[in-house]
Amino acid sequence: MEFEYRAEIISNQSVQDDILELLEQEIPGIQYTVLPDTHGRGASSRKLGDTTWPEMNFVLFAYVNLEGAKKIKAIMNAVKEKFPREGISLFFSKGEVI
Repeated sequence: MEFEYRAEIISNQSVQDDILELLEQEIPGIQYTVLPDTHGRGASSRKLGDTTWPEMNFVLFAYVNLEGAKKIKAIMNAVKEKFPREGISLFFSKGEVI
């Protein structure tokens, strides 16, 4: 399989299981890496894992072909629709495996 794109998802941990389940269901054999317990500041809030800002994010990245990128975009749109108040971001960049 040729990997054309790097998909990067940054999201609240509260929806991590939903996202992983849909990715594995819709893209059998998808390979990804999850960086749990990620701190940061988004457009509307901070996620620092402390007493003031207790929530946390996670980061997931995967290298996929064009078909996989389209499926990930559809999955993330569905998750955003189901959980409109959670911070959920998706980014794509050109990916090259050497």
